[in-house]
Amino acid sequence: MASTRDEKPLIDRDSTPGGLRRLLFLAGFLFVLAAALALSRHAYGAPALVAIFGLLAMVGIASVFALALGVIRFGDVDRTSGIGKDFLDDLPTGTLITDRKGRIIYANRAYGEQTGAVSSTEVRTLERLLSREPEASEAIYRLANLARERMSGEEEFRLSRDLRHGVTPSPRWYRATVRALGRTGEPLLAWTIADITNEREQQETFFRDLQHAIDYLDHAPAGFFASDEDGRITYLNATLAAWLGVDLTEFRPQTRSISEFLTEEGRLILLRTQAGSTNSDVVTLDLDLVTAGGQRLPVRLLRNSSRRVDGRSKLTRTLVLNQRPSGEGDPARAAEVRFVRFFNSSPMAIAALDAMGRVLRANAAFTKLFGDAAALGGVMITDCVRDQNRETIRQALLAAVRGQAGIPALDVQLAGEAARAARLYVSANSDIHDGSGEVAILYGVDITEQRALEEQFAQSQKMQAIGNLAGGIAHDFNNVLTIITASVDFLLLNHPTGDPSFQDLILIKQSANRAASLVRQLLAYSRRQTMRPKMLSLTDVIADMHLLLKRISGDLVKLERRHARDLWPVMADIGQFEQVITNLVQNARDAMRESGTVTISTRNVEAAETAGFGYAELIPADYVLVEVADTGSGMPPEVAERIFEPFFTTKEIGKGTGLGLSMAYGIIKQSGGFIFVDSVMGEGTTFRIFLPRHVPTEAPISLEVSAGSSGQSSASAAKDLSGTSSILLVEDEDNVRSGNVRALKMRGYEVHEASSGLEALDVIDEIEAEGGHIDLVVSDVVMPEMDGPTLLREMRKRRPDLKFIFVSGYAEDAFAKNLPDGEKFGFLPKPFSLRELAVAVKTALDE
Repeated sequence: MASTRDEKPLIDRDSTPGGLRRLLFLAGFLFVLAAALALSRHAYGAPALVAIFGLLAMVGIASVFALALGVIRFGDVDRTSGIGKDFLDDLPTGTLITDRKGRIIYANRAYGEQTGAVSSTEVRTLERLLSREPEASEAIYRLANLARERMSGEEEFRLSRDLRHGVTPSPRWYRATVRALGRTGEPLLAWTIADITNEREQQETFFRDLQHAIDYLDHAPAGFFASDEDGRITYLNATLAAWLGVDLTEFRPQTRSISEFLTEEGRLILLRTQAGSTNSDVVTLDLDLVTAGGQRLPVRLLRNSSRRVDGRSKLTRTLVLNQRPSGEGDPARAAEVRFVRFFNSSPMAIAALDAMGRVLRANAAFTKLFGDAAALGGVMITDCVRDQNRETIRQALLAAVRGQAGIPALDVQLAGEAARAARLYVSANSDIHDGSGEVAILYGVDITEQRALEEQFAQSQKMQAIGNLAGGIAHDFNNVLTIITASVDFLLLNHPTGDPSFQDLILIKQSANRAASLVRQLLAYSRRQTMRPKMLSLTDVIADMHLLLKRISGDLVKLERRHARDLWPVMADIGQFEQVITNLVQNARDAMRESGTVTISTRNVEAAETAGFGYAELIPADYVLVEVADTGSGMPPEVAERIFEPFFTTKEIGKGTGLGLSMAYGIIKQSGGFIFVDSVMGEGTTFRIFLPRHVPTEAPISLEVSAGSSGQSSASAAKDLSGTSSILLVEDEDNVRSGNVRALKMRGYEVHEASSGLEALDVIDEIEAEGGHIDLVVSDVVMPEMDGPTLLREMRKRRPDLKFIFVSGYAEDAFAKNLPDGEKFGFLPKPFSLRELAVAVKTALDE
């Protein structure tokens, strides 16, 4: 090859000597023309000869100046051109240059050697040489098309013979390329061809060796996988795939994560070891893998990670050893596997501690409870709890060092922003001199939810007890107020406006009405008040209240409203809900001594979002959230815990009854919702109201009741409240019953009375036996022996069409649920005036 490279190229039709010959030819032609004109003695011969020599002189002078200025050069151009040609001539790759018509411009010696051409006459282009070769024709055709479009391309093809002549026939591989040369004149194409048979043989040998290595690894008696920094599996051998039940024909790298095959505790252990490993560490882990069928597979992992410059894991290679005990295995090994499985999968946090309280080893549950730093021994166990519990743990560790048995359990608060509690059990190591350094075993259980449920249950029990007490007091007060109101009404009938006692009687009645208002607030807290729920859009309700709330908040406080779009409807009593919002805005105003902002916002809360609020009592469901937030002074935790209790207030004496928030609590609870308070001292307070989302149905079912209170609106229309109907009045309180009987008789009614439900049945039987008739029954709800709803059911058996009015200090919802669906009755809430009683009776009889 060395001798041939020193020879000239086979073909070179673009050399500089050709241009020199043309220049000499032009100069000779001019001299011959001038001599011919001079010898012919033509008339213009002498002038023409002078003109030609003048022209040549001018060109010569111009060339001299151009050469002096450096415009014309000789040596550099030739030297550069010679370097390029030498490079092409000595290039080991066969190179051919053709014009657009396929005429050969240049071919180096290597091209002749590759194609078998010995002389220039034997040189053929690649198109002519290989177009008839079935194995290469398509490749050359594609390259030719690229060449016509002045684009570059490369093709590899295999021939069953060698292109060179006189060589032993054998299959050969070739690589052919084409590219357009960037000339400004006629476009040229550069073709190359190279024999790459040896390169292909080396590749095949490499792939064959690689396939053997993969085959060895796939059928190794141990599992193996590689994963990237995110835990995605980049390689999985056949052994591990068979253990896990993974089909390798469908497996694609980085489509599945190793965490898919780990239990929860296994994932925690893996994350913990990744955080603590270095670049050269081989970490050994004993844990369980989960197969595709859901079975546990005990394994031992030997992991090695390579890391980036920034410390992040780049690639992890893991050897997996099957730890499943065989029938003929070592019993000690089987026991070790069972212990490791118990230790790692135990839901109780377990850790071995040294005398200083540092963790020597821990399971996944311990990591989940105390964090990675504690599980890796980075911090002591005393640093994982609040300050008030650290000394207790130190004393327990000292007792373990002394070998004391029966160390009492510890209830501690875990360190951190979130309130978390744990119950710890510390037991002494029986052999502290075994060289392990373990002096105590710590067991821990997360009791945060248990504590929250206990506190929630205790709070619920307390609120229910207070509510029952308030309801009982309200019931008795209603009877007393009914007697007072009725007595005052009777006295007012006999004392006209000018009477000296008239103003005293009015004062008594006003005080009785004020007491009745307090009783209604107690009933609201005990969730026993009358509710008239209907479907509401809270955005519209709060918007309608804006002017009222603006007057309540005052001029110094800024009132803002923020409403979300497409708010879900809710079912609530609009009057009661307005009372809740009014009370909250008033309290927010009082919490800000000077200026501030009260913000009322509404939005939808989906069931999945409820857990994020951190309220244990809040049941997951779809809610409409109403928030009333202020920028006031805030409340300490001990005040916030009691804020909804009746008669509890932080205001000065005479400025609040302590029933406003308790009433709001009862109204929201009776509406099926929840109300919570969050307050930070010096920053402000936020009340959150969660009302259940109402989904309207095509035919909503509602309880048909005609309340006496609503009958007040029609009282003005009913001018004549007298009547002659027969009424049975059932009331266990003698004074209340006698007052009501007297009031109805004054209106002209025939009134029969009974002190209990059983007596009422006897009275109606006796009247009907004598040929009488009862048109209406007015009955108390809560009575001994037989309550009002039971009396109604019994009377329906005798008189299905009998009209009925219930009188109660409780809401009709408290007893209407015990009646058949669709039952019609009137309702008159206690306390009531004589006129309200007459209106309710007249309305029921007219219906």
